[in-house]
Amino acid sequence: MPATPQRRRTVRRLTIGAAVLAAAGLTATALPAGADTGHAARAARAGRTVDVQLLSFNDFHGNLEPPQGSSGTVEESRPDGSKKSVAAGGAEYLAQSLRTARKGHPYSVTAAAGDLVGASPLLSGLFHDEPTIEAMNKLGLDVTSVGNHEFDEGRAELTRLQKGGCHPKDGCYEKGRKFRGAGFPYLTANVTDEKSGKPLLKPYTVWKHKGVKIGFIGVTLEGTPDIVNADGVKGLKFHDEVETINKYAKVLNKQGVKSIVALIHEGGLPASTSYNYDCDSPGPGDGISGPITDIAKHVTPKVDALVTGHTHQAYSCTVPDPSGRPRTVTSAASYGKLYTDTTLTYDRRTRDIVRTTVKAPHAANHVVDRTQPKAADMTSLIARWNKLAAPVAGRPVGHISADIAGRGAAAPESPLGDVISDAQLEATKADGKGGAQLALMNPGGVRSDLAFKASGSEGDGVVTYGEAFTVQPFTNMLNVVDLTGSQLLAGLQQQVSGSNEASPKILQVSEGLTYTLDMTKSGAARVVKDSVKLDGAALDPAKTYRVAMNEFLAGGGDGFAAFKDGRNKYVGPSDLDAFTGYLTAHSSADKPLTPPKADRITVVK
Repeated sequence: MPATPQRRRTVRRLTIGAAVLAAAGLTATALPAGADTGHAARAARAGRTVDVQLLSFNDFHGNLEPPQGSSGTVEESRPDGSKKSVAAGGAEYLAQSLRTARKGHPYSVTAAAGDLVGASPLLSGLFHDEPTIEAMNKLGLDVTSVGNHEFDEGRAELTRLQKGGCHPKDGCYEKGRKFRGAGFPYLTANVTDEKSGKPLLKPYTVWKHKGVKIGFIGVTLEGTPDIVNADGVKGLKFHDEVETINKYAKVLNKQGVKSIVALIHEGGLPASTSYNYDCDSPGPGDGISGPITDIAKHVTPKVDALVTGHTHQAYSCTVPDPSGRPRTVTSAASYGKLYTDTTLTYDRRTRDIVRTTVKAPHAANHVVDRTQPKAADMTSLIARWNKLAAPVAGRPVGHISADIAGRGAAAPESPLGDVISDAQLEATKADGKGGAQLALMNPGGVRSDLAFKASGSEGDGVVTYGEAFTVQPFTNMLNVVDLTGSQLLAGLQQQVSGSNEASPKILQVSEGLTYTLDMTKSGAARVVKDSVKLDGAALDPAKTYRVAMNEFLAGGGDGFAAFKDGRNKYVGPSDLDAFTGYLTAHSSADKPLTPPKADRITVVK
């Protein structure tokens, strides 16, 4: 039976000519049997398809200067099977890398997947992240989704970062210079105002260049209210990522935009820590797990690529969409250490991205190495803001004898986590200052390591205020509350159960609190009840304990609902003040602080 006009249109949509496949690195054998290869081949010869370069990154977190310690390295797998640590990151090198990558690509768009700001080092955080937004404007960012950390200072501050204007309390930082805001759209498709139901900012945008149109939909993780301070998201509602993306994909299609990229601030957990491992071995997407895999499997096939973030991991995977076609799912680690280069082949007639039934567009992560020349405009920007920050940033607050691992620690309990929890206990244990008996610190609040090597002219082993700020940038106020032994145990169990079961969040504990974590078990049973002791005495379920923690944890953040039931709250100093005060009191040039053993939690694997 001859093909009907509708049948001929369907065949043309689902098949690709050999020339187009070759341009995408494929072969004609990838086509379904009976495919009309000639039509697409003629289209390619006629110049109907063009390659669009999509450059992307995520979770920059205001790291304008190269991150210190393990936060400033990526792991690379080498041909001989060994692994190499490569120094990477910094705005000067990220900008240079992106500009180099764009050369020879007349169609190039740069996108990000959230957390550009928030939990930032002092150079950016001291100025409410205006320096980072300015840097993003200069390096040519076209669009980003919003991340959970964009809500650290609340909706009004996020809106100011987008639209510009001087800070409502601190004002303008330089005479004659007004903050202009982001020159790129922040997309908040799944974040709506509770009263109006409308998105906080734009839900999507369309990038256009010489007749090519690509739609971008931006979402953050639905669970954002669980991992930020309640005040930061007051009056806002966060919706399901998949439902939101699918909704706006239909909206874009109705506007004639058939090529769509989703920018999702939610991520996965790769099987390897190497940025260049094969995520599709032994099969497509087999090298990744976590929340993004379920999202990727349910986002409509109308979306052609997923750029993700949040987990600070590196991966470039292929996960089939609901129709079974391969689709790229990528993440470029964090702090500007990597960028992803994805080739999207755009068909001018269909206005869609070419994807076959066997292969997605090519995508790969690349190291932002520090051996390349620095971008001069970024160097000037950093110097300008450093001059303003210098009176605060360079002040010495302590001395250390060696690196103290925090964010980069290999074990659930980190040496720096011990230092921080000890600092919080010391700041709140006195009568009249809270009377705390123990302190707990959420692991996500430890943002970096303390590096022995000097970052500037302060000298090796000297900890500056700026370095301490990088470790504890949120300036959360410390709370001391009454918890019964039963409530405290429930909180410890929530580290490894409920919303934290799949990806445990192990609290850092102050000296005197010890217990065993048996990871061979599941859920709450991983915390061995009889092993929990305070100063050698078994935890008494009926006894009341005074527990210090930051206000984020005290509000039930990170899935620790048990802590919301704390009573008789005392508000102490900020976590940063407690940390710097402890470093000053317990170290000197002659007697530097040594890294703790990190032996308070016994882990059974």
